[in-house]
Amino acid sequence: MTAVSARPSARPVGELLREWRERRRLSQLDLSIQAEISTRHLSFVETGRSRPTSEMILRLTDRLEVPLRERNSLLLAGGYAPAYPEHGLDEPELGRVRDALRQVLTGHQPYPAVVINRWWDLVDANASISVLTAGAAPWLLEPPVNVLRLSLHPDGMASRIANLGEWRAHLLAQLHRRADVTGDARLRELHDELRGYPGDTAGTPSPTDVVLPLRYRHGEQELSFFSISATVGTATDVTVEELAIESFYPADESTAGTLRALSQRR
Repeated sequence: MTAVSARPSARPVGELLREWRERRRLSQLDLSIQAEISTRHLSFVETGRSRPTSEMILRLTDRLEVPLRERNSLLLAGGYAPAYPEHGLDEPELGRVRDALRQVLTGHQPYPAVVINRWWDLVDANASISVLTAGAAPWLLEPPVNVLRLSLHPDGMASRIANLGEWRAHLLAQLHRRADVTGDARLRELHDELRGYPGDTAGTPSPTDVVLPLRYRHGEQELSFFSISATVGTATDVTVEELAIESFYPADESTAGTLRALSQRR
């Protein structure tokens, strides 16, 4: 069954469009040129003097790179039906996507990889992720697992992250950026929560590092990882657009050897 979670906004669609334009730091002239409409028409839409068609809303939100979830909300605010479906990941329509994600996770062994949603909630993971989650408090591993909370909570991974200051600053910056880009209140609340956890954001990456590593204590050994994120670039479903694969790679041969050895013991 298709589910669309967007709800009609109490605010006018023009006001919401203006907010998205300002969030993207575009002038009315900039947006009108990109959308190939007159500045006068755009001004009338934003002030409510002109009711935009559904096609106009979609054109403007496309130029503003508004996420699909929010595009549906804007359509509803304008009095139109949502344009983008939102299927559950366990529904038949997303079967091929689900299988592809599982293939990527399995193929990434013996290195850790996770699938997360828009709010960094864990959707799926491969077996190798246990090297990072071992020792975390059980309550942090109960669904829905939020990987940022798991990473930075004192009862989670934080006590074993050797460069916690750097890594904490990196994650908080990512979260702040996404909250700003999407305007998502839930992400802002998560940012406020995580910022209140113990730990600073100090530390300077080593000049020999080409990427910021995650330096993680595993027993008496320190493992070093860098991560790469991937999304489905052609997504037209809300759920699929919000999924990301976070893959961890060994930053040195010692870490790679340890991960291969641990994999063989499972």
